[in-house]
Amino acid sequence: MKKSSSSGRSPNKDIFVKSTVQIAILMLASGGIASAQDATPAKPAANQEVQQVVVTSTGTRGSNRTVIDTPVPVDVLAASELTKTAQASLDKALAFRVPSFNTVQTPVNDATSLLDPYEIRNMGPSRSLILINGKRKNASSLVYTQTSPGRGESGADISAIPQDAIKRIEVLRDGASAQYGSDAISGVVNIILKDNPEGTSITGRTGVTHEGDGKMQSVSINHGLALGDQGFVNLTFEASKNGLASRSGIVSARGEAATFGDGPATFEADLAKVNAFLAKKPDAGNINGSPDTRATKFLVNSRYNISADTNIYANAAYIDKKIDSYANYRTPYWRPTDYGLLHAAGTPYLGYVPGFLGALKDYNATIGTKFDIDGWASDISLTIGGNEQKYTVTNSVNRGMEDAYLAAVAANKTPLPPHGQTRFDAGGSKFTHTVWNADFSKELSKGVNAYFGTEIRSEKYTLIAGEEASYLYSGADSYAGNTPENSFSSTRSNYGVYGGSMFDVTDALVLDATARYEKYSDFGNAVIGKLSAKYKIDDQLTLRSSLSSGFRAPSLHQIYTQKAQYSFSGGTIQVSGLASNVSKEAAALGVPKLKAEKSTSFTLGLGYKPSKDTSMTLDYYNISLKDRIILGKEIKPSGDATAELDKILKAANIVSLSFFANALDSQTSGIDYVFNHRNMQLGDGKLHFNWSGNYSLQNERDGAVNNPAAIAKAGQSVLDITQEALMFTSRPKFKSIIGFDYDIGDFNLSLNNTVFGPTKFRNADLDQNLAVVFKTKTVSDFSINYQINKSLTLAFAVNNMFNVTPSWKLEAAGDKAKGQAILDSKTLDYTGRTPAQIQSDNITFDQRYSMVTYDGSHFSQLGRMYNLSLNYRF
Repeated sequence: MKKSSSSGRSPNKDIFVKSTVQIAILMLASGGIASAQDATPAKPAANQEVQQVVVTSTGTRGSNRTVIDTPVPVDVLAASELTKTAQASLDKALAFRVPSFNTVQTPVNDATSLLDPYEIRNMGPSRSLILINGKRKNASSLVYTQTSPGRGESGADISAIPQDAIKRIEVLRDGASAQYGSDAISGVVNIILKDNPEGTSITGRTGVTHEGDGKMQSVSINHGLALGDQGFVNLTFEASKNGLASRSGIVSARGEAATFGDGPATFEADLAKVNAFLAKKPDAGNINGSPDTRATKFLVNSRYNISADTNIYANAAYIDKKIDSYANYRTPYWRPTDYGLLHAAGTPYLGYVPGFLGALKDYNATIGTKFDIDGWASDISLTIGGNEQKYTVTNSVNRGMEDAYLAAVAANKTPLPPHGQTRFDAGGSKFTHTVWNADFSKELSKGVNAYFGTEIRSEKYTLIAGEEASYLYSGADSYAGNTPENSFSSTRSNYGVYGGSMFDVTDALVLDATARYEKYSDFGNAVIGKLSAKYKIDDQLTLRSSLSSGFRAPSLHQIYTQKAQYSFSGGTIQVSGLASNVSKEAAALGVPKLKAEKSTSFTLGLGYKPSKDTSMTLDYYNISLKDRIILGKEIKPSGDATAELDKILKAANIVSLSFFANALDSQTSGIDYVFNHRNMQLGDGKLHFNWSGNYSLQNERDGAVNNPAAIAKAGQSVLDITQEALMFTSRPKFKSIIGFDYDIGDFNLSLNNTVFGPTKFRNADLDQNLAVVFKTKTVSDFSINYQINKSLTLAFAVNNMFNVTPSWKLEAAGDKAKGQAILDSKTLDYTGRTPAQIQSDNITFDQRYSMVTYDGSHFSQLGRMYNLSLNYRF
C-alpha cells in the first residue's frame, strides 16, 4: 500500500529579425534562435538566407510554423496558436502544439502540484533548456522524488510566464550544448516576449469541466508604451484561479479489507467495517485530480535605442502561485483515531484528509546592451532568477508526537511533551542563479561569419527546514517536514567560452562549426562541439544534418538534496529516506560522486516547400546519453547479516535509503514530421491544414546498470523495472496533431485532434511479469472565434469535446507465460478477488486512482472542458 508522497545563453551568435507583412527569421548558425529584442535589426549578410515563417491572424493554426531550410529543426509558434488551445498554462499549451513536448498532471500531487514535469523527446525535464528572449531561465527548486515521470529531475517553471506576454515561441529540436551549455541535450524552448510599443489588450477567461468542477477564471492585461521614437515598454499582468477538480474512483471494498485488515481469519469482520464506511464515502473521501490554484503573474519587456547601432534592453517576470491539494484520505480503519483533534466533539469519527498547501514565488530579470564594435555585433547582458517553494500540511496530526504525549500522561511524567498541533510548516526549497553573457559575431569575408562568446554563472540551492513538529518522530501525517540537519545551502559557479564559424562552401552548401569549453567549480570541465550542414538541392528541397557532443552538469538539487524520515527500531531511532550524493551514508555504500552526463546527437532532415502555401519537414534524431543520472530505488538490507550491504547499513544505522547516481547509459531515437497546407478555397472562406507528429523508434537503457559494488554483491540494483519504465516507456510511443482552421468572414473555426500513443508502466506494486499499458486515444478540441468589431473578439472552445479519458489494460511482460497465467486465472483468493483484480487494486490503491493508476498516464484525466474568453483591444 502506498501513501501520499512528496513531489520537485543567451544566443551564441547574432540573430536578426526582419518584419514585413510576414515575420522573417534569420538563423545565423545551427540551433540559433531568433531574438525579439533587436531595436534596429542589422541587415542580413549577403551569404545569409532569410527563412520565411508566416505568422497569421488569431485562430489560424495552419501557419508555416517550421523553418524549412535551416540546418536543424526549429518550430516557430505564434502567440495565437498558444491561446487557441484554451489551456490554463504555457506548458499545457505547448503539449497540444509540439508533438515531441510532453507534460501531464501527476495523480498524486503534493509539491508537484506547483509545477508538473515536462520533457522534449522523452528525455526528462532537466535536459530541455528554457530561454526568455534568448537568455537562460532559472531552474525550479523542486526536485521530483515521487514515482512518476520526471523522477529525480528538475525543470524551469515555464508556467510562470503569462501567455498574453508572449509574441512567439521557438522550439529547437536538436542538441545544443555547444551553443548554450548544460541542459540543452534534447532541445531548447525560447520564449520571445511581446515588443509592441502601443496598444492595450484586456482578456477575460472562464471555464469549467463537464462535471461542473475545476472552474477557471482569469483576467489579463497587456499594455504597450512608446518611449518616444526610441523604444518601448510592454507590460503584462495576469490574475487567475483554477478550482479543484476531483476524479477519484469508487473504492474496492474487498481490496480495502485486504489492505488494511488482519488477514483471512478476520476478513469478513474487516469487510463489514470497510463497507460501513464506503456506504458513506464510496470514494473513501479521496480528492485527486487537479488542485485549487491561484496565481498572480507580472511581466515587463523593454528596449531603448541610444543610437542607430546601440540599444539597451531589459525584461523581468514574477509569479506568486498558491495551491491547495490533498493527500490520501485517512480512513478510520487506516488511522483509528485523530486524537480528538480533527473532528468535533460528539460527532462520529470518520477519518480525515490531510491538506497540502504550496506557495511558489518565481522571478527572472535580464538587463543588457547591444552595440557594434568595429563591425562586431555585440551583446552583453546580466540575468538573475530564482524559485522558492514552501509547504504547509493542514488538517493532520503528528502521530508520533501525540502517542508520546499520551504515554507521558499515562506515566504521570512532567513536563508533558507538546501536542495538539494540526497545522505544520514543513519547510521548502529555494534556487537562485546569476548569469553574465557576452556574445559577438562578425562577417569576416563574403561567405564566412565568425562568432564567439562567454557565459559566467553562479548558482545557489537551499533546503529550508520545517518547524520541529513537522519532522519530529514520524513527522506530520502525509508529509514530513525538512529536518535542520538536512536543510542547508550549497553553491557553485561555472564559466564557459565558445567560438565557431559559418561557411558558405557553395551557393547550395552551408556548414556551421561550434566548439565550447565549460568548467564547473564542483565537478570538473567539459569540451564539446557541434557540426551542422544545410544543402539546398533546389528552391524547393533542402537537406540538413547535424552531429554534436553535449553534456549536462549534475544539478545542485541532485548533489545535495537529502530528506530523512525517522522510525523507532530496537529502542533506537533509525533513519531512512533520500541520502545526498555527498553524505556519509552514500560514501559508506561506495556511491561515486556525481559527474556530468555526456551525449552524442545526430540528426538528418529534409525540408520541402513546393509552393508558398505548402511545406513539410521530416527529421530523424538519435541521442546517445552516457552516465545518465537517476534517483535510484530504495535500497534495503538483504536479510543476510554477513552481507557487506547489511553491515554497512547497520553501521550507519540506516534502515533503507535511495540516492542519486550516474547509473546507466541510454539510447533515444525517433522521427519528427510537420506538414502544412494553407489557403485552400472552400466556399466563401479558406481552409488551412496542419499535420505534425513525433514517433519514438528507440528509447531504452543501453548496457548494464552501474551499481555500487556493495549493492551489486547483495543482488540489488539502484534501477528496477518501475524506474526504468518511468524513464523510457511512460511517455507516448507516438503523438500526432492534426488540425484544421477555417476562416470565413469575421469567424474562425478550428478543430484540433491530438493523438496520444500508447505508454507502458511497470508499477511498484505490480507483479514483475505484468505491465500497465495505456491505450492510444485521440483528444479533439474545437473552438470558434468571432471578431465582433475591430476591437472586440469573442472565443468559445471545447477542449476534449468527446470527453475522452485515459484507459489502460494489464498485459504480460517479463516472463510472459507467468504474466498471462495471472491474467487468465479465475481462481478467487480469500478476499473473493481473481489474481488480475488483486493486481488492479494494487496499482490503483484499491481503485482510488482507477483511471490513471498511481504512477500516472499520458494525458489529463479531467475530461471535457468548456472555455469562454472575451478580448478587448484599444
